[in-house]
Amino acid sequence: MPPRITQLTDPSATPSSHRLAWLASGADGIPLGSAFLRLFAKEGQTHLAELDVAVHPAERRQGVGTALLDAALDTARAERRRAVIAQAEQGSSGDAFLAACGFRQVLTLMYARLELAETEPDHLTRIAEQPHPGYYLTGWSGVVPTELARTYAASRRAMDDMPMGDTDYGTVVWDVERVVAAAEAIAKRGDSLYTVAAVHASSGTIVGFSELVLPGDGEGDGQHYGTAVLPEHRGHGLGLWMKAEAILHAHGLHRDLGLLTDTAESNRPMRRVNDALGYRPTHTAVEYQLDL
Repeated sequence: MPPRITQLTDPSATPSSHRLAWLASGADGIPLGSAFLRLFAKEGQTHLAELDVAVHPAERRQGVGTALLDAALDTARAERRRAVIAQAEQGSSGDAFLAACGFRQVLTLMYARLELAETEPDHLTRIAEQPHPGYYLTGWSGVVPTELARTYAASRRAMDDMPMGDTDYGTVVWDVERVVAAAEAIAKRGDSLYTVAAVHASSGTIVGFSELVLPGDGEGDGQHYGTAVLPEHRGHGLGLWMKAEAILHAHGLHRDLGLLTDTAESNRPMRRVNDALGYRPTHTAVEYQLDL
């Protein structure tokens, strides 16, 4: 007997996207699996949706995942989405499922973790104190200060050319409203955002940034959200500088945390930064895409 699929609405909508959800259940009403479809709403990404399907291990290979996928894809088509992306750990059942359902591999991501308790702060301090003529660092917690908001939003284009493989990701258009909303969303869920920015001394403009999100309760793992430098200011070691400063901030607050980061396999400069800071690989994930 096919599973019953019930559509739900996720209440946590943001100005840039919203999610739909589906629950698969058996004849007895017991949940078997779920699917989430994030529909991006901002200019540059209205063609895109992001899929996450999960089925209880005991219920796999019985059509549950396929039924959830069909429901999500029907909605993606109705919403006139051109592409649906999904991610799975390499070698996992999800990896095999997406490939079998016609998704194609478009990007490989390397995940790594830094254990703060095992990190030597003197090593980070030496990196952070290296001179970078013509530049200086600044940092803030939460929402960007008003006096820095415009130049910080403008610096976000540093992410436009990040390696995305063959992903039809579009262009994320950042403005002050969006950077403020993103920081507020992190605070609303109880976590803390710390941003380090590299400033070009002669112009006073932000030319790079590194974002670190720490759990509000100080337990578990923090997450690097993005580290990027504007193309015209690359080659000065700013990425390593900013990331080391962010890690020192975390080390001073929560020495028992781990810090997670993910980097495209093809992004060798950022992988070298992570290696220099002591990150250790944990697993590899594959980004898949289905063209509708």
